[in-house]
Amino acid sequence: MSEHHTRAELFRSLHIPGKPLVLVNAWDAASARIVAAAGARAVATTSAGVAWSLGAPDGDALGRDAAVDLVRRVAAVVAVPVTADIESGYGSTPEDVARTVREVIAAGAVGVNVEDALRDGGSPLRDVDDQCARIAAIRVAADVVGVPLFVNARIDTVLAGVGGLDETLARAGAYVAAGADGIFVPGVVDPATVAALVEKVPAPVNVLAGPGAPSVAELAALGVARVSLGSSVAEAAYAVARRAADEALGAGTYGALADAIDYGTFNALMR
Repeated sequence: MSEHHTRAELFRSLHIPGKPLVLVNAWDAASARIVAAAGARAVATTSAGVAWSLGAPDGDALGRDAAVDLVRRVAAVVAVPVTADIESGYGSTPEDVARTVREVIAAGAVGVNVEDALRDGGSPLRDVDDQCARIAAIRVAADVVGVPLFVNARIDTVLAGVGGLDETLARAGAYVAAGADGIFVPGVVDPATVAALVEKVPAPVNVLAGPGAPSVAELAALGVARVSLGSSVAEAAYAVARRAADEALGAGTYGALADAIDYGTFNALMR
């Protein structure tokens, strides 16, 4: 059994309802190293943070090659499993998505997030059958390569403000039947709704957490299997850069830099 296969099996085993895998999403090699050094059991990328770090907006604007290259850089610098946010798959057809997945696996990933949001100015969500075809293509691509990829299907009903719990559950059931291993519904932090998802979704449930959300312990008590921080860590890091710039160019002082990781510590972490 290859090391890649072993990491994929390990990553899959970490999704335990009530004992959630906590993912502090990274956006470059340095942030991945920091997260891994803190004791993370796995590293996840954030598509928004990755896109911003490469000078592009989030929302399928970044090309496949750039996204895959970033996954390769992250996987090369950490010893823990890596799961990649591939947005909607970087392509308009299931075949395009399958190609993305093959390249992401070759880059070192053992999991992917794939979303059903559409950003073409029409419907905010992809047709269910279309998304199922894309998920099925991901499953086949991973099986052909021989890596038990964890497919986390993101459902954007809440973020898009369409449907409701019934629509979310219907999509979750369809996506799991098509080959998804987990379900991710960003925007849901209300304990009652989280509990309903855990009860009715036939797969591990991922919650996007941040300020104001229930703690990891509280989400664990609700039966959540995965907690991720998404783009919020990158947003917080870039906020420091903005505060430092505003302060240095305004008052001419440097207080925003007071809590930085010192040069020696950071440089040693990169070795």
